This record gives sequence, structure tokens and C-alpha cells, in this order.
Amino acid sequence: MDKSVGLHLWNQSREQWIGHKKLVNQPQQLREPKLNWNATYDSLFGSNKLFPMSIPLAEMVDFLMDFWELEGLYD
Repeated sequence: MDKSVGLHLWNQSREQWIGHKKLVNQPQQLREPKLNWNATYDSLFGSNKLFPMSIPLAEMVDFLMDFWELEGLYD
């Protein structure tokens, strides 16, 4: 498959996934964090239960980075 065809298909899939919201040069809305401020790694990942609500990727990455830094797992 030609690379341009693959890129076009990927872009189409991405548009369907994120929707057709084009927010160009608009600041992100501030929203309340979904994770509890005293959440622990074990409370989030200690079981195979689903989270009660979706957690934004940026928030989860921040949580994991903080945890890994505290544990000395990320420099």
C-alpha cells in the first residue's frame, strides 16, 4: 500500500475517533480533575475493575509520572 493511502486512511479513522471538532487556537477549558487527589497506584490499578468514569489521558499521564518519580522509576 502506498504511504499516502495509508496516511489518508489513518486520518479518516482519526477524524471518526475524535469527531469533527476543529478547535484551532482556542484555549482548553479548565475542568475538575477526574482522579481523586489522594488516589494511590494500588487503588487505581490494584484490581481489574473498570474505572467508574473515563479519565483524560493527560491526567493519567501526570498521575503516572508523579508516581514513577516518587518511586525512582523515572528520571
